Amino acid sequence: MGGGRENRGVNEKVMKGVASIALLPNGSISGHFIHLPHSICFGLSGIELACERECSRGEDYRLIKLTIIDYNSKRERDVIVECKGHDAARFHNIDHAHGWENAVVNEVEQKHQKNRIMVSFVCETLKADQAAEDHVRQFMPKLAGMDAVVNVGEMTIKGLDFEAEGSDEEQATMPTE
Repeated sequence: MGGGRENRGVNEKVMKGVASIALLPNGSISGHFIHLPHSICFGLSGIELACERECSRGEDYRLIKLTIIDYNSKRERDVIVECKGHDAARFHNIDHAHGWENAVVNEVEQKHQKNRIMVSFVCETLKADQAAEDHVRQFMPKLAGMDAVVNVGEMTIKGLDFEAEGSDEEQATMPTE
């Protein structure tokens, strides 16, 4: 299929589904991603990364360290995404993080060398006020009363395969005699 080209991406797992993301007043996010058609639920958690220099991409631009949680295996993977829109309406991977702390720049650049996880989210429904509170009470009860804004929309995650990572870890820890 690669036709002599680099094999990266040929067997890359692609998960598509729906995400429900609550943006909290402190800038952090919490929510879940439902991988369709399998209805497998993954947790989403994120914190906004502070820009140490003047960021010239606009006031609605920020970086978020997004943690994707596999509830079945109890494993997590982090990815740095750029967020656009005042209410975290869109986010996707970034290629560089110039202007942020060196640790953030290094993490973004290091991800290019390893198996890279690609994340894309576009909000289709924005819920605020009572609609957001009703959604939070139904799907994220621990966040009730925190004045969250909720984004619901399509999400795609490429290159994340907790099952393959688990079998690689098991093989690495198996005793050899």
